[in-house]
Amino acid sequence: MADHVVPHFHNDAGVAVIEIGAREFMCVGANPPFDHPHVFLDLGDDNEIICPYCSTLYRYAADLAEGESRPPECRLKEKAA
Repeated sequence: MADHVVPHFHNDAGVAVIEIGAREFMCVGANPPFDHPHVFLDLGDDNEIICPYCSTLYRYAADLAEGESRPPECRLKEKAA
């Protein structure tokens, strides 16, 4: 069992920038079933990164918790089984 779950984010809202509290995450593009391949992105020492599939700009925000985003609706929520 994994100790660490990589947060997933989407851009259904079509915003120019999504601020996130994670340095490693997955971009899914839009909510399924309209998602693109789930791509792992790693900010490393940078504060911004662009998804190579959907061109969403992600910006690190230290005031957010790892799984949080601004706007908050851009965080992909797990559906209950």
